[in-house]
Amino acid sequence: MDPVLSKRGPRGETAWWRGLASAKSAPAAERRLLPRPAPGEVRHAELFAASREASGAGLALAFALDQAGQDDQRPWLWVQDAAALRLSGRPYRPGLPPSLRHRLLHVAAKSPEDALFALEEGLRCRDLAFVIGELAGNPKALSFTASRRLSLVAEVHGVPLWLVRLDAARDLSSARQRWEVRAAPSLAPRWNPAAPGAPAWHAELFRARSHPPGQWILRDDGRVLTASSPPHHGDLVGAAGDRSLAAG
Repeated sequence: MDPVLSKRGPRGETAWWRGLASAKSAPAAERRLLPRPAPGEVRHAELFAASREASGAGLALAFALDQAGQDDQRPWLWVQDAAALRLSGRPYRPGLPPSLRHRLLHVAAKSPEDALFALEEGLRCRDLAFVIGELAGNPKALSFTASRRLSLVAEVHGVPLWLVRLDAARDLSSARQRWEVRAAPSLAPRWNPAAPGAPAWHAELFRARSHPPGQWILRDDGRVLTASSPPHHGDLVGAAGDRSLAAG
């Protein structure tokens, strides 16, 4: 299937999933695997990823930049608790997308409670383009009630939150989208096959309010985010404990 491109334009005009369901180049069977257009921007999403790779933070940044657009030059916030900091390290500014390097505000919190407080305060600041958080495991502080607070604050103030859950099990959450993320093989660069390829992720959307579940290979070359159906390896069964928000 030909990948579908989402050009990064002015703030609020791009989201990688928009228009995917109408990709005419894909067979009907493949089009049904793609998410339907979203009614609005994502305000609170969770990305579950292993700490041994930077796939969670990398895709969170790609999502955030794709939604905000290149024209949004406001600062952005990255919050890590102590456990996440030990596992993944501090953000490396020279490795960030050029448009984000000088705008980063980093908070190293001592505990999950402090990290959640910093995240909520950041979401209340409309001068921030977006907020990224990293929490390790399943801390008691990140209860369904705490997650609900983050969702409400993000929606009221209009600041998106992309929360990376390192080495965490799927639990109850009010996040509007929940993803399982791992690294995927990069495509060889066109002009130098020996050079590193563009970042790629295998992303499974296992819970969302406005999309059916699905899996995609996402690729980011710094200008556009592309999505295509992954090789078929059979259906995946959702982990125990994950259920509809209406049931909570």
